Amino acid sequence: MRSLATCYSEHAIKVSDSYCSGPSSNQSYLSPNQTPSIPDAVTCIYKVKLSSPSGKTLFINLTWCKELLTQGLITIYVSDTISCPSSRNNNANSHFLGKVKGSATFQSCNSKIEVYWDLSSAYYDTGPEPISGFYVVVLVDSELGLVLGEMEDEEETSDDHEWFKRKSLAMKSSLVSRSEHFSGNAIYSTKAQFSDSGMAHDILIKCSGDHEGGSRNPPVLSVCIDNKTIFQVKRLKWNFRGNQTIFLDGLLVDMMWDLHDWFFKESSSGSAVFMFRTRSGLDSRLWLEEKNLGQKGQDKAEFSLLICACKNPG
Repeated sequence: MRSLATCYSEHAIKVSDSYCSGPSSNQSYLSPNQTPSIPDAVTCIYKVKLSSPSGKTLFINLTWCKELLTQGLITIYVSDTISCPSSRNNNANSHFLGKVKGSATFQSCNSKIEVYWDLSSAYYDTGPEPISGFYVVVLVDSELGLVLGEMEDEEETSDDHEWFKRKSLAMKSSLVSRSEHFSGNAIYSTKAQFSDSGMAHDILIKCSGDHEGGSRNPPVLSVCIDNKTIFQVKRLKWNFRGNQTIFLDGLLVDMMWDLHDWFFKESSSGSAVFMFRTRSGLDSRLWLEEKNLGQKGQDKAEFSLLICACKNPG
């Protein structure tokens, strides 16, 4: 008897299949005059496990924002449940780290949280998240919980940064959720690693009309992974919600889209939502997982990528 995993994978789109791997001149995804939108906010949620007697699990939520000419504005929020990353509303327990370098201490989840950061020499690409030349360190009850970036050698030997020398003793942390907020044209490009042992994949989502014979056709949703088109959704005004299963790095990944507000919401605040989430069980459902994640799924929380896009169906 075939395994349930085999049955699922047969009906899923396999990214390793020949039609979406290797070079292909007839599958060019973007024309030279098409430029992806730039995210104006990126939120990452890290799961950390305390090694103290309590052994509790905490979720560290870091948001990187871009406002006008300023990049790298950080907001940190620590919780004992994984919160929905789609909300950009300020939480009463959020702490804004406005300076490019400094430290902050606050209480959360009955724990003392210490944050040390330095963005003074940070290098950015196009989005609000630095890619090098920075560090962010979070201590929970004096235990190293999260270390992002790197420190210069001369700082690493400084007595003021003695805590950084303990980075090898840090609690095991993992990225469980990443959300990106876009505004601009309806082309969204990002990277995602769906498992610790998997590779980082290039993901590109495009929502635009087809041009055939000089006429403009209804918008079509196209999803591309590693420079190859994986699937397309036509008649998008009718198929404004849906999901597709992808077999990637040995995992079942559900891709969900919801473009209702783009087509049916009068206000300009309407936004589309695209989500990729690794499935925690072969018989689980994406919508049920989202509903119950904060209640009973903490120990099973897998990686999810959420893209929120301001109204612009292109």
